[in-house]
Amino acid sequence: MKPLKDFIIQFVGLKLGKHHFEYKIEPAFFEYFEYKEFNDVNVDVNVQLEKKSTLLELKFNVSGFVNVNCDITNEPYNQAIENEFELVVKFGEEYNDEYVDILIVPHGTFEISLQQYIYELIVLAVPIKRVHPGVEDGTLNSDILEKLEELSPKLNEEKKKDEEIDPRWNTLKKLLTDNK
Repeated sequence: MKPLKDFIIQFVGLKLGKHHFEYKIEPAFFEYFEYKEFNDVNVDVNVQLEKKSTLLELKFNVSGFVNVNCDITNEPYNQAIENEFELVVKFGEEYNDEYVDILIVPHGTFEISLQQYIYELIVLAVPIKRVHPGVEDGTLNSDILEKLEELSPKLNEEKKKDEEIDPRWNTLKKLLTDNK
């Protein structure tokens, strides 16, 4: 995959010290990755790059919302997301990204692509079980929720009220109490 130009930082020309980069993530970003789980995306990404003489320190901060479908009702809603990540970029003999928070790039590298890190931060910030806030507080009116309520098992008390007790059982209960 060819990297997106907007997410490449050419650090070779930067002075030592802290540098700030801001990105606005929209649905087109996820089309690049062929990720179709989000209906809409509005996420702000702030990256603070601290250039030191032998390494780079990157601090990612992601916040915003993604519009997803509820796992229970399939109703779309805006899921707020927030995530943070720190990455250290070191220079070595060859490219190595085996570690979660350390990236080793070959000597002579002059730029770094952030697109994969941003993509993973946003996707991992979304909860595994996505539940519409209206389902949790009971304010969402949905055909699916009504059907689930209709098909849910009744409580034992309701069953006792609905069912008439067979008189033969009453006779058997007397036997239990007579023996005592």
